[in-house]
Formats: sequence, C-alpha cells, structure tokens
Amino acid sequence: MSLLFKPLGIVSGLLAGIIARKTFEKSWAAFDEQGPPDSEHREVSIPKLVVALALEGAIFALVRGLVDHTARRAFARYTGAWPGEERAESE
Repeated sequence: MSLLFKPLGIVSGLLAGIIARKTFEKSWAAFDEQGPPDSEHREVSIPKLVVALALEGAIFALVRGLVDHTARRAFARYTGAWPGEERAESE
C-alpha cells in the first residue's frame, strides 16, 4: 500500500511546503516589518536569525505533520488501508 500512497505523499508534501512558507511569511510580518534574516547575509542579527529559524522550523514541522496525517487519513478512507504504522511502537 505504501507504493500507492507515494504519489499522494509527494503532492501533499509540496502542498505543505507552500502552506508553511505562506504561514511563515505572514507570521514573520506580524513580528517584524522587515523580511526575515537569512543565514547567507554577512550582517545579520544573531538573535533575530535564531527567532526566525526557530519560528520557520516550528511552522514547517507543524504544517507538514498535519498535512501528511490528513493525506494518510484520506488515503485510508478511500482504500481501506492505512499507509504506515497503526500505532507508535512502545519503548
């Protein structure tokens, strides 16, 4: 079943990236009038860079996880098979 889910997973991953990028841009605009700092810039405020990277990472992880889980639920609803593990393994 995971092979059948692969195309849906790719498309949902691209969609998650677009949603996360837009969400980060809007979130950063509420934080600062200037665009987010980039690690490639020579003159950058390290504290501002840390905040921007942490916010961007948190948003990307959240959106990717939610979109992936939603895609898996839709796949299971239409095929009757869950593409992945049913439960987290006990440690």
